[in-house]
Amino acid sequence: MPTGVAMRDARELLFDAAERVLLREGPEGLTSRAVTTEAGCAKGLLHKHFTDFDGFLAELVLDRIRRLYAQGDVLLAAAGQGSVVENLTDLLTDLFGSVAVAIVSLTISRDGLRARLRKDVPNGVPILSEAGQVIRDYLAAEQTYGRIPAGTGTDVLGLTLIGSTHLLFADRTGVRPAVDQVRAFVRSVVPA
Repeated sequence: MPTGVAMRDARELLFDAAERVLLREGPEGLTSRAVTTEAGCAKGLLHKHFTDFDGFLAELVLDRIRRLYAQGDVLLAAAGQGSVVENLTDLLTDLFGSVAVAIVSLTISRDGLRARLRKDVPNGVPILSEAGQVIRDYLAAEQTYGRIPAGTGTDVLGLTLIGSTHLLFADRTGVRPAVDQVRAFVRSVVPA
């Protein structure tokens, strides 16, 4: 791409390219050159918008966390409506059917990235920790509607749902679990 050409939404262009590379090649294939090549732009574009590659990756993860919180708002608004199992199945399938599993692998494999994320995500694994909070908030809301029995440990249930569903999807090269498999798991652990 010629230099000097204005590029709208350069950050999103680079983030989307990074996700495609991450899904296709895994964390080991994610380099600044791979991202800019995938985006079809000059390598300097990434460094124009970000201090360095770990800074870019940290912003990518934080952007995806913001998107997760937006999904959480939608889930919370669904409390008291539809089926608890279906609402959770939809969120979990969408979350882990996306780039989330690859982002977890990425954050685990890059010390510099984890260090940068610690100020914004002080505990746990980025994406998984926030997803767990989104689900715990939803379960607590459903408890107020009486759709989750009083006395149910929503914190433990939320962490169980996140951890176990992550394990179902963890092999990025294998066959993805079908929605029916996720639904069956959710139904098996969510009290009626």
